Amino acid sequence: MRVFVFLLILSAFCQDTLVQMSERFQSIAKEVTDSIVSIQAFVKNQRPNLNDPFFDQFRRFFGDDFFENFPMPGDNVEPALGTGVIISEDGHVVTNDHVAGRAEKIRVTFSDGKEEFAELVGSDSRTDIAVLKVKRRDLRPAKLGDSDALSVGEWVLAIGNPFGLTNTVTAGIVSAKGRSLLGGNQYEDFIQTDAAINPGNSGGPLVNLKGEVVGINTAIFSRSGGYMGIGFAIPSNMVRNVVDQILKKGKVVRGWLGVSIQKLTPELSESFGYNSTRGVLVGQVQPNSPASKAGLETGDIIAYVDDIEITDTNQLRNLIASKQPGSSVNVRIFRKGKFKNFKVTLGELPETEQVAGSKRERSEGVFEKLGLALQNLTPEAARQLGTSRRSGVVVVRVRPGSMAQLSGFAPQDIIIEANGSEINNLEDLNRVVTKEALQKGVRFIVENRGVTRFVFLRTSD
Repeated sequence: MRVFVFLLILSAFCQDTLVQMSERFQSIAKEVTDSIVSIQAFVKNQRPNLNDPFFDQFRRFFGDDFFENFPMPGDNVEPALGTGVIISEDGHVVTNDHVAGRAEKIRVTFSDGKEEFAELVGSDSRTDIAVLKVKRRDLRPAKLGDSDALSVGEWVLAIGNPFGLTNTVTAGIVSAKGRSLLGGNQYEDFIQTDAAINPGNSGGPLVNLKGEVVGINTAIFSRSGGYMGIGFAIPSNMVRNVVDQILKKGKVVRGWLGVSIQKLTPELSESFGYNSTRGVLVGQVQPNSPASKAGLETGDIIAYVDDIEITDTNQLRNLIASKQPGSSVNVRIFRKGKFKNFKVTLGELPETEQVAGSKRERSEGVFEKLGLALQNLTPEAARQLGTSRRSGVVVVRVRPGSMAQLSGFAPQDIIIEANGSEINNLEDLNRVVTKEALQKGVRFIVENRGVTRFVFLRTSD
C-alpha cells in the first residue's frame, strides 16, 4: 500500500514538473519570438574561381577536364534564406556571415509581417557573424546571456525559420561545448546541441531557460542536408565581442602570434621527449612575426600562455585572438627536454593570403607499402603547388586507409625534412627513411600550401 501511494505521489510530481517545463517553453517562445526576424539575402551568383583549392578534390576523382563542359551558374541574383536576432532598440540585427555577408540586397521580415531592406553594417567571416541595421525603432531586442555559464546537459531552445517556416521553435539540450569544425583561419568555440536545426535556422538564436540568447545557430552535421541530431551555435560571448568591435571599429581586430600550430599526438609527443599530449606543436614560425622576434622556433611545444594551460589548437587560437595587438603574453614552451619562457608582444592578425591551387600529379612513386606515391619536386610542380622551394619530395597520392594516411600525410605535401635531415630528393629520403628507422619512428616535416607541419610515422615490422 505504501509503495502504491509513493508511486501516485511520484507520478503527480513528475506530471507537475512536465507541465511546468512545457509552460516555461511556451513563455520563452512568446518572449523571444518578437526579437526574431526572417532574412532573405539576395546574393549575386558569380562563376566560381576554378583555381581555388576547394575544387582539387573533384579533379582527383574526375580528372583535370571535369569543369571544362560543366554547367556553371551565371550572374543571376538568388535569395538565400536565414534568420536574424534583434540585439538593440536602435535597429541592430545579428545573423551569420554566410547568410548576409556577401548579399547585394537584404530583406528583413519582422514577426508581425512587416518588411524592410536592411543595411549590412559589417561582417566577420572568421567567426561567421554579420551585423545588419534596420530603420524601424519599435523593436524588442533579445537579451544576450553568458555562454560561459552554460552547462552540458542544460535545456535550450532553437528558434528560426527552417525551410522558410517562420517562428519555428525546437527544444533540446547542450550536447557539448568547445567544438571546432574547420580550424585553419576560423575562430570556433561551438556549442553543440541536439535541438533541431535545419537550413534557414542559420543566424537564429539558441536560448536558455532564462530566455537569454546563449548562441547564434550556424551549422549542422548532416549526411542528408537535413537535421541529424547535431547542430552548432556560436557562443553569445564570442558574438558580443565580434559585434562590439564591428560597431566601434568597423572590423574585428585580433591578436597575432605568427605560428602555424598542430595537434600534439602521442607519437609526436614521444618523439620530442615530451610526456603529455596537452599543449600544441609549432609546425612553422612565420618570418618577422611576433613569435619569430621573441625567439620561438619550429618544433616548440606551447604548454602555457599567461599561466593558462594550453590543451588544444582551438583553445590557443581563440586565446591569442582575444588579446589586443600590442599587448604582451608570457609563453612557456618545451624545447629539447627543457621548459623555457618567452615574452611575446602580439601583432595584429593580417588578412589571410590564399595560395593558388594545383593540378593533380599522376606519376608513380615509391613507399607503396606505406601507401605513398612520391616524386621529386620539379620547377613545374613547385609552380603548381605555389611553393618557393626548389627541392623536396612531393606526395602524389596517399592510399585510403593506409598507414601513411592514418599518420597524417596528404596529397600535395612536400617532404622537406626527416628525422632532422634535410630532404632534397628521393635519394635523400630513401637514405634516411630505412626499414630500421621506420620501426623506431620517423618524424617528418612537410609543407602544404606554404604551411609546414610535423608528421610522425612508425611501422610495426
